[in-house]
Amino acid sequence: MNNRETAQHPEDLTRLFVERSNAGDAEGVALLYAEDAVMAYPPGKQTVGRAAIAQLWAEVLAHKPRFEAEQPLPTLISGDLALTSTPPRDGAGARAQVVRRQPDGTWLRVLDQPEFVTPE
Repeated sequence: MNNRETAQHPEDLTRLFVERSNAGDAEGVALLYAEDAVMAYPPGKQTVGRAAIAQLWAEVLAHKPRFEAEQPLPTLISGDLALTSTPPRDGAGARAQVVRRQPDGTWLRVLDQPEFVTPE
């Protein structure tokens, strides 16, 4: 059992991601994703499942990147699904996530497109 804060609203996931990433907490970042989540990262590839996402973030966070909170765009909610998105601070592309309400009322990411770039 972990005592980490859970996302009570879809928008909480972005804030928790930034906090946990900056703390170097790869396991905590992975806990923001559903067991069956799919992440479109690294670029051009997919990382599937919470365990693989945890491994990916452990590798990324080992380099001690620094993340800054980005102002979210309005969240779209339909039942137990929501679409969250943020425009990156550098103005390049966008970020979008599909999140799902869990039986306990918390939210987890199920699809994560951390960056949209124009194909070459």
